Amino acid sequence: MRDFERIYKDYFEDIHRYTLALSGNAHIAEEITADTFFKALKKIDSFDGNCDIRTWLCQIAKNTYYDYCRKRKHVINEEIPETIASDCVIDVAFEDKETALQIHRILHTMAEPYKEAFTLRVFGELNFAQIADLFGKTESWARVTFHRAKAKIVDSMKEDL
Repeated sequence: MRDFERIYKDYFEDIHRYTLALSGNAHIAEEITADTFFKALKKIDSFDGNCDIRTWLCQIAKNTYYDYCRKRKHVINEEIPETIASDCVIDVAFEDKETALQIHRILHTMAEPYKEAFTLRVFGELNFAQIADLFGKTESWARVTFHRAKAKIVDSMKEDL
């Protein structure tokens, strides 16, 4: 139980930031984060260590969020809370909150797997090996997919000018 308390303490912020990026809603993110750690606690004995614990938790969070959306027929909101815009560390330079909001709007319209790879890298702070593990692909695939997603964001921003 103490090990799980340590996991919770070490990864809560990462998982909350990731669920906030997925949902675009602070209340939903809190609910999904809580459910994620509850599910992780129930399944901690089945964690085999074949992947990083953060990767495992992000996978649980993603599945929990998708279950949430299916049950409630929830449509992802394109309005991004200010907390996301101000807390994000992104490779693309933010000039101001309007630019941050523009990036999030582009991200929410982006096709998979680009959207998820970018979200996992930037908001989930996963490395390319962890992203590759989640998708069952190679690290090179994860790296290329992330960089293509980033390029799509930059291109979309140029088009809006």
